[in-house]
Order: sequence, then C-alpha cells, then structure tokens
Amino acid sequence: MHEYSIVQSLLDSCEENARANNASRVLKVVIKIGVMSGVEPDLLKTAFDTFKEKTICEEAEFIINIQKVVIYCNNCEKESTLAELEYCCPHCESVDLKIIDGEDMYLMQLELD
Repeated sequence: MHEYSIVQSLLDSCEENARANNASRVLKVVIKIGVMSGVEPDLLKTAFDTFKEKTICEEAEFIINIQKVVIYCNNCEKESTLAELEYCCPHCESVDLKIIDGEDMYLMQLELD
C-alpha cells in the first residue's frame, strides 16, 4: 500500500513546517485528495493515525477533503465538475477535455501550536 509512504512524506512535511515556524506540535492537518489520485482515503486515514504516534503530529486532527474531477471542454469552452467518472462534457458531450482538478493530493492547511 503506497498510502504508508504518502503518510511518511506528509509527516515529514508537517515536521519541516512546524520547525520552520517554531511550533512544538501540529494540531490539525487538512489535505485534499482528488478522486483520480489513486489514494484510498480510508487507508490514508488509518495509516496517518498509526504513524503519527510519537511524532509532532501525535495530537493532530486529520481532515480529508475529497476533490471531484473538474474538466474544461475544448469544444464548448465550459468548465464542469463531473458527478461521475464519465469523461464527456455534460453540456455538449464532447470528449475533447482537459482535466483541471481531481488528479492530485495536496496538503492544504496545517494548524500549529
């Protein structure tokens, strides 16, 4: 499961940010996971809860925001959020699309103390 390596990188990033801001602990970690990122949110939460022990994030609340796929249609030039993973424009049904959001995972916010 690559969620474990993702969590290790996330914890390292939290620690670096806390050190850079002279914080003694992380109180909240907010991430955004795109539905096409390949990251399983439940496994990520379990991994975070497991590996945060005895780290600067030990008391941190872990919040996951799920990002749906956002597309731009090159045909009708409209931006849309897809309710389902059906890759066609909901306005004109074109498949000439550009994915704008929903493929990545981002650290969005840290609350430090």
